[in-house]
Amino acid sequence: MNSFEPPTGDYPDDERLPLLTLDEARRAVALLLHLADDSAEGREAGQLAHDLALRLPAPE
Repeated sequence: MNSFEPPTGDYPDDERLPLLTLDEARRAVALLLHLADDSAEGREAGQLAHDLALRLPAPE
């Protein structure tokens, strides 16, 4: 059985940005809520918006 060395690399020292900023996440929730309706996709959009909104900090 062959084994391979794990990949290695150098990562920049620069500060890394989050995948989404808080403002972007709130905008995504708002757009998902806009798409929510009684269709299967709309219900899924509404549920995802709900799940994501619970993970966001409360507005100040």
